[in-house]
Amino acid sequence: MTASVVVLDYGSGNVRSAVRMLERVGASVELSADHRVVQSADGLFVPGVGNFHACMRGLRAVDGPRLIDVRLAGGRPVMGVCVGMQVLFDGSAEPSVGGPERGMGEWPGVVERLAAPVVPHMGWSTVKAAQGSRLLAGVESERFYFVHSYAALGWMLEPEGSMAVMTPRVSWAEHGSPFVAAVENGPLVATQFHPEKSGDAGAHLLENWVATL
Repeated sequence: MTASVVVLDYGSGNVRSAVRMLERVGASVELSADHRVVQSADGLFVPGVGNFHACMRGLRAVDGPRLIDVRLAGGRPVMGVCVGMQVLFDGSAEPSVGGPERGMGEWPGVVERLAAPVVPHMGWSTVKAAQGSRLLAGVESERFYFVHSYAALGWMLEPEGSMAVMTPRVSWAEHGSPFVAAVENGPLVATQFHPEKSGDAGAHLLENWVATL
């Protein structure tokens, strides 16, 4: 049975490459922000380009945070890409002309400017896959396409006594210093790189995700 994927339509620039790549790996794809369509899909793909705060304003305009929360509460898969990953954290140090926006707070931490001599990080980099990664299975040594100036530079767990509330699989890349390249946390996964612009490696990764839906 063909998996259905909605690419969330909230004004995040050109998303046709994401639609085409998801169709290439066998998904039935629709670009929409309609609440019923979003909630009924097997998977929700959240793209993201540009400024963190503008991205959050666009998401709020279509009730995106609530749509994502409802899906995750029901264990329904969501995938965020690039700034669509960054907005899943608590916030960002990126400047904002229209005033700062809080992130969705699905994961703790603040997105920070890359600690590198040359920013933005633009081009192909190898990702160090987390042990047991399902998302990167079969492409653990491949390079993926990045274009960003901010990223999650560390990872924090919320303690509950001696136990951690979350134990996500975290994959890393490096540009000046290490940063989070991908996270797999139950139904919620995200990549800082653009799988839809990463050729065959990106197609394989998206095929891995679609296979879980």
